[in-house]
Amino acid sequence: MDIKHVKDYIYWLYYQYLLITCSYVLEPWEQSMFHTITVTVFAMVVYTAYVFVPIHVRLAFEFFSQIFGGQPDSTVSIVN
Repeated sequence: MDIKHVKDYIYWLYYQYLLITCSYVLEPWEQSMFHTITVTVFAMVVYTAYVFVPIHVRLAFEFFSQIFGGQPDSTVSIVN
C-alpha cells in the first residue's frame, strides 16, 4: 500500500468522523473542546478495559470451571 493511499484513507476516516459526529458545523474552538473530550473519554474507556477486563475474565473462568466440574486448587493432590 502506498503512503499516499494511507494518508488519503486517514483523511477519509477523519472526514467520516466529522460527518457522523456533526462536529464539522462547530466553530474551531468548539471543535477543539469536542475532540479533547472525545479523546479523553475514549482513553478512559480503553484504560478501564485494560485494567478490569482481565480480572473479570479470570473470575468468570474460575466460576465456570467450578460449575462444570473443576476442582478447587486446595483439593488438587500432587502426584510424584
